[in-house]
Amino acid sequence: MLDSKKIQDFPVLDELDRSILALLAQNGRISNAELAEQVGLAQSTCLGRVRSLVQSGVITSFTAEIAPEALGLQLQALISVTLRAGARANLSEFMAQMRNNPQVIQIFFLGGAEDFIVHVAVRNSDEVREFVLEQLSNNASVANTRTNIVFDHFHKGPLG
Repeated sequence: MLDSKKIQDFPVLDELDRSILALLAQNGRISNAELAEQVGLAQSTCLGRVRSLVQSGVITSFTAEIAPEALGLQLQALISVTLRAGARANLSEFMAQMRNNPQVIQIFFLGGAEDFIVHVAVRNSDEVREFVLEQLSNNASVANTRTNIVFDHFHKGPLG
């Protein structure tokens, strides 16, 4: 069975929590003082709310988003993958194999015509071809793939 996040009971979020989350989604490095000022709370109350949101699992991480181009990764691609009918019992194994590839940025497990979309960032089209050939076409579980090159993209979080 595919690893999935545990379904849990999240706290009911009020408007202050939603405001805090929206501001953190825009800038995870905002100081507690600035965050408290923008939502109209005392700093200690704001810090307590953020800690509560972390402890309850509403906030799952604070991360830095790095421009792939800064690392020499000039090309991104979305690769649709369909597994062979008999290989669908190995979904978690396939996910683990993809996670271990440094080129893989994201993996989406889908319901629909394709089983997965694998998002990769690489230096050039030769590296996309090599990834598809070595990691997917040579994989006995994979029935077929379809590769789409990303020209540009926009990312907005759920509160964006």
